[in-house]
Amino acid sequence: MLTTTFALLAALVTISDAALTRRAACPDGNMVSNLACCALFPVLEDIQKNMFADDTCSDAAHTALRVAFHDAIGFSKTQSSFGTGADGSIFIFAEQELSYDANLGIADAFNLEAPFISNHTIGVADFIQFAAAVSLTRCPGVLRPTFMFGRVDAKAPAPDGTVPEPFQDVKTILARMADAGFTPAELVALLASHSIAGADDVDPNLSGLPFDSTPSVFDTQFFVETQLRGTLFPGTGGNQGEVESAVAGVLRLQSDSLLARDSATSCLWQANVNNQAFMASTFQKAFAKMQVVGQNAATLIDCSDVIPEPPVLSASAAKAFFPPGLTLSNVEQACSSTPFPNLPTKSGAPEHVPSIVPDPATAGACQDDGSGCVAKFTKPA
Repeated sequence: MLTTTFALLAALVTISDAALTRRAACPDGNMVSNLACCALFPVLEDIQKNMFADDTCSDAAHTALRVAFHDAIGFSKTQSSFGTGADGSIFIFAEQELSYDANLGIADAFNLEAPFISNHTIGVADFIQFAAAVSLTRCPGVLRPTFMFGRVDAKAPAPDGTVPEPFQDVKTILARMADAGFTPAELVALLASHSIAGADDVDPNLSGLPFDSTPSVFDTQFFVETQLRGTLFPGTGGNQGEVESAVAGVLRLQSDSLLARDSATSCLWQANVNNQAFMASTFQKAFAKMQVVGQNAATLIDCSDVIPEPPVLSASAAKAFFPPGLTLSNVEQACSSTPFPNLPTKSGAPEHVPSIVPDPATAGACQDDGSGCVAKFTKPA
C-alpha cells in the first residue's frame, strides 16, 4: 500500500511539473510559456540583426542599457508628479525630457531606437526595456535577464531631477534612489552596469570614455578600479562630475568614487570585487526590479523565455586583477570590516584604454538639448 502511495505521489509530481513547463507554439515555430510573448520574436529578430548587428557589447548595447535606467527612474513613492517609472516617457516626451541635464547623451538612444519602435506593434515602454534586456545578452558575464511584457505607456513626462547626477553627494543619491524604491545594496548592484558602459557627456572634448579597463565584459574590474587611488584624467579634467582615475583612458565619475568610499556603501561596493557570481546575480535581480518600476507587475506577462542566453564568461576571464603597474598599495581601503582582496597584477606596461567607438546609428536628428527629438511613433496595424 505504501509503495502504491509513493507511486501515485510521484505520478502527480510528474504531471504537475509538466503543467508548469507547458509550452505553446508561436506561428513562426518559436516555443513560449505564454502566447502573448510571440509578439516579441519579430522585434528580437529585427534588433539582433539590424540594431545590434555585429555589436559585441559595444556602443549600441551600452546606449540601449543606459536609456532603460533613465526612463525607469522617473518615479517617486511620495510624489506622483514624478511619473510612472518604466513607461517610455523619455522617448514619448523626448523634446522635454532629453533637454534635462541628467539626460545628456540619451539623444543617441533615441536616434538608435526610434526607427525600430515605429516598425513594431509593442509599446514604447516595452520596447525600451526589451532592447535593454537584449543588449545585455551581447555581454559576456551577464546572467540571462528576465523580461516582463505589457507596460502602460506614459501619459505625461517625468519632471527634471529624477535621474541622479554624477556630481551629487552620496546622501542625495541614496535619498533619490530610496524614493524610487531602491535600497543602497540595489543601487550598488545596478551600478555593475558601469562595468560595460562609457561616458559621452562628462568631458565635452572626448566621447566613449569607458568606466573601467574592460568595457566590453561584464566583470568586477569596475569595482576594483574605482577603489584605486586616482592619479590622472583621460582628458584635461576639471569637468563637473569627474574625478581622477587610476588607468589612462578611463573616466571615473565622482558619484562612483564617493559611493566606493562612503561608509554607507563601501562594503557593499567591495563585496563585488573578484566575486563574479555575486555581482551577476545581484545585478540580475536589481535590473529586473528596475524594469518594472511604477508598473503594476501583477498585470505583466513573464516573457523571459524570449531573451537569448548571454555568452559565457570563462572562469579565467572572470578573475579580477590590478591593472599593470598597480598593486594592493594603490587601493584606498574604505570598507572597515573586510580587507580588500590581494589580487594579481596584470603583466605588461601600463595601458591606455581606448575609447568606445560610436555606433553610426546613434547620430541623427535628435540632439542633446532635446531639439529634433520628435516622438511620432506610428505603429503598424
